[in-house]
Amino acid sequence: MTMAATYARRLGLVAVSGTVYAGAVYLGLQLYGGDRKGQSGQRDSEDELKSFVWDPRRTNTFQKIAYRYDDEIEKDEFVMGINLLRRALLYFHAKGNVLEVGAGTARNLPYYPGKSTVEHIMLTDSSDKMLLRAKEKLGDMSKDERQRFSVMVADAANLRGFGENSFDTIVDTFGLCSFDDPVAVLKELKRVCKPDGKILLLEHGRSKSYSGLSDYLDKHAERHAKVSDHMLTSSFSFGATFYF
Repeated sequence: MTMAATYARRLGLVAVSGTVYAGAVYLGLQLYGGDRKGQSGQRDSEDELKSFVWDPRRTNTFQKIAYRYDDEIEKDEFVMGINLLRRALLYFHAKGNVLEVGAGTARNLPYYPGKSTVEHIMLTDSSDKMLLRAKEKLGDMSKDERQRFSVMVADAANLRGFGENSFDTIVDTFGLCSFDDPVAVLKELKRVCKPDGKILLLEHGRSKSYSGLSDYLDKHAERHAKVSDHMLTSSFSFGATFYF
């Protein structure tokens, strides 16, 4: 296979993944959209306005749902092509000494390139119970492969355990929306990344090309966060999607 054909094949994979994801977002908005009252928050008491967008109890929520988190989102990620996006991001860009923040249950685990490309991967998360699930997955790997991975409880906004310019690659997939201070996190990632390294982000965010979609997401952010909070902490599942 020629070099041109190889790059064309790779570009096609990324294009298909992006199309699937965009289509799923659009379909989800059509199915579950609609105006609702109380978008800006709800009163917990007469003196307090609670926002589910700015909720400091995120870690507690993930602690509660750690052992069913994968089951909750597995089908949604498959339908939207998220696994293809994860694979493409890591296959084409991850190398050397890698730090992953917001690693959770290690959903990126199967997609890291071999040890000839990626020497070591440090998986971090603020939830120790989510990382316990990650350790269980590591236990299913061969000893030789498992030795490339380390697991550590860490706050992505305060990576004091790591010095400046420590990592060749830093990975964060769908994590920024779960951090209390995403700007502080990004600054920390820049601090610990080598000058010639890469910070790989697979995130959902505002689009300059589709301002209507961005306005819709802003308008309904509170309702979505509230519904997601209920689905995450309840004892039953609606097959919720957490990427809109």
